[in-house]
Amino acid sequence: MSDSDTYARVRQNPKFHELVKKRTRLAVTLSVIVLGSYYCFMMIVAFAPEILRTPLSEGSNLTVGVPVGAAIIVVSWLLTGLYSHFANGEFEELNKDVVREVLE
Repeated sequence: MSDSDTYARVRQNPKFHELVKKRTRLAVTLSVIVLGSYYCFMMIVAFAPEILRTPLSEGSNLTVGVPVGAAIIVVSWLLTGLYSHFANGEFEELNKDVVREVLE
């Protein structure tokens, strides 16, 4: 079997289409969440900085912007972990199924 035959069989496999659809949906969703949060944060910095420079408590030097910025970073890490969970779980199983079926 030539490489082009193998590629054609992969592209025709319904599990391959399921894998692509699920992976794309998750990647787009997570990207929108991360980019949307960063974009909103930057818009607040640009157009309403007084919100972020508000002290957390009376007499505190720590402002609202610090924990909000840290939360965005932590959420990005968590979403990366979520993607890795799916990539190493459900997506990997679908990938193995496709390879197994194509090479039969």
